[in-house]
Amino acid sequence: MTSVRQITQKKRDAWWTVLLVDPVATPLVRWTAVWTRFTPNQITWMALFLGLGAAACFAMGSWTWLLAGALLYHLSFVLDCMDGKLARLTGTGSVFGAWLDYVFDRIRVLACAVALMGGQYARTGDVVYIWLALAVVFLDMLRYIDALQIFKVRHEMRKQIKARAERAAAADNAIELAFMEDLLRDNPEADTELDDAQRRGARTGEIARAASQEPGDTAGVPAQRAAAPGADRSVVDLHREFRSRFPWYLRARSFLLRHRVRTHLVSGIEFQMAVFIVAPLFNAIIPVTVAAGALLLVFELAIIYKLQLSTRDFARTIADFDAQERQRLSQEEQAAEELVPEQVSDATARAQEEAGSR
Repeated sequence: MTSVRQITQKKRDAWWTVLLVDPVATPLVRWTAVWTRFTPNQITWMALFLGLGAAACFAMGSWTWLLAGALLYHLSFVLDCMDGKLARLTGTGSVFGAWLDYVFDRIRVLACAVALMGGQYARTGDVVYIWLALAVVFLDMLRYIDALQIFKVRHEMRKQIKARAERAAAADNAIELAFMEDLLRDNPEADTELDDAQRRGARTGEIARAASQEPGDTAGVPAQRAAAPGADRSVVDLHREFRSRFPWYLRARSFLLRHRVRTHLVSGIEFQMAVFIVAPLFNAIIPVTVAAGALLLVFELAIIYKLQLSTRDFARTIADFDAQERQRLSQEEQAAEELVPEQVSDATARAQEEAGSR
């Protein structure tokens, strides 16, 4: 089971998944891989059918049916987590399977939102439930669009930084480039260790070493170099300004990551679980949905603000590369200017020697 957990469980995940899903899903994935011939795509289909069953229960409106719908939705989510785990464990993942999982998730949320709020509207006649249905669908769509666009922006920033590093390498100014977010995947406390080292270095005058797992690695941020044995290594940190403004964030994140919980505490998963499990369970659809939606918006706005600060770090990193390029060109021009007089004097000396010999 230890090896199964290492293969199937993400290093960072939603707290609902870590606490309430993985303890059930991981043993089930192991049993499924050993004793059945189910494929990840088949499990994805089963998750969809259970989700539609939950929607049918929600549409009935009464609290008994709400409880049944909440149970089916949780089982559907367990299966939804199992398909990816099974794909990682058996090596049977596919691009089409990822697409299927994404589309079925959206179908399940849409069906359950309409059924849950529609059932309550039919039971009470309160038009608030119609607006809540629209709000749930809108928020689920917003978070996915936001996530996709943020991914594209971050990808473009990394692409431009790598292009600048390759340009420097082509000019015999080689840089071994790494990104802090990549180091964090192997060492979740890399940025904490680097910040501590930099603070110690500022007090003692020592050079801060990189917070990576490999001995000998060194780093500076953003795009700041430090000497390393046999390599010129630069670690680009596009979250430096955010951490400098919120120094408590690193400690909180490290605490959560030690328990595999990501800092985005209210994401789409927690929002769905609140609306489709907690709210029906306590028969409190309106207050729980409103509270969950507000928390989701707060965390989404925090991510957007973090992206804004990250773009500032990106601009400073590009400016750093530009400054290094200008310095290199200036040095080359200075060397060329010093070389020309030497060439002239050498040519004059040769001409004088030839004239004397004649």
